[in-house]
Amino acid sequence: MQLMPLFENGQIIEDTWLIAQDDQPLPEGDVLVPLARVAEGLGRNGNGRLGVLLKQDEQVEDLKTILPRLDVVCLTFPIFRDGRAFTQARSLREHLHYAGKIRVTGHFLPDQYEFLLRCGVDQVVIPDGSKIDVWEKAHHRFTIAYQPSVLNEKPEGFAFRRFLS
Repeated sequence: MQLMPLFENGQIIEDTWLIAQDDQPLPEGDVLVPLARVAEGLGRNGNGRLGVLLKQDEQVEDLKTILPRLDVVCLTFPIFRDGRAFTQARSLREHLHYAGKIRVTGHFLPDQYEFLLRCGVDQVVIPDGSKIDVWEKAHHRFTIAYQPSVLNEKPEGFAFRRFLS
């Protein structure tokens, strides 16, 4: 099963990743595996990249020793009010210094897109039934932020300078 549509940097990109099914052998190619099967993924001899599906109640610290071998960490929003994936993304970037892709899937809103980016998320799997143009607009909606982020941008704009005065 492929994840689609996949949104990165304000545009739809092709998703080459397959999701490992619990009761099936790991597929060839780029594969996302549940945390419980990550050792199996690391031991496979096939071609393709490896990513892990991390549930909201699983700890990012459990990935510490294998992060350099992972190309993608996929975080889950079980409901849009559950913000643990924001914390997981930020922890991956700031505390574990993960440089690979972070993607999110599940139930979240276009209004949360910029916050996801500021926490270190690279890719979002657009929820079923969402209009792509709403996500494209969400990418450009906010140009100034007051809180620090993992993006290392420099605060700009009159509103920010005025806030500091």
